[in-house]
Amino acid sequence: MSLLEKWRETAYQEQDEKEQKKFWTEYFEIEQGIYEKLLASPSEVVEGTVAELAERFDTDVLRFAGFLDGINDSLVESNELEALEESSTVKLNIDHEKLYYNMLAAKAHWLYSLPEWDTILTEEKRKEITKAQRLSGTVRKEEEPGRNDPCTCGSGKKYKKCCGAN
Repeated sequence: MSLLEKWRETAYQEQDEKEQKKFWTEYFEIEQGIYEKLLASPSEVVEGTVAELAERFDTDVLRFAGFLDGINDSLVESNELEALEESSTVKLNIDHEKLYYNMLAAKAHWLYSLPEWDTILTEEKRKEITKAQRLSGTVRKEEEPGRNDPCTCGSGKKYKKCCGAN
């Protein structure tokens, strides 16, 4: 069983609400600490084995596998996580704009409000990314044509005599 499978099994196992809340509170604190360290040196590309990086970021390999699962979509080049082992080499070359966008999408306010972002993305850029993320969730419903409007299929008939005839 890979580290990622072990992480998912541990993180999403059935527990009572109190245990689950405690688990995620502890994980989010660890995650925040890792991001603070990574964002403090934004140009550094972090590379090493899962075990080495877990030790470097003061956590265990299982929680670090969970962290990798969360950040993988925000990297310039994603890591192969399905076969992840302690000895697997991973590379964290972060696309900061994508990371900020994904943090907004996850509603992880404890992460996208970190002060380290001030030196990485300008306030204008963060507002632009926030606007783009909010608009991505907006669903626009197209108005159905009126009965006497031309049909949208392009037949030239009135909508009521063509596709609107139910």
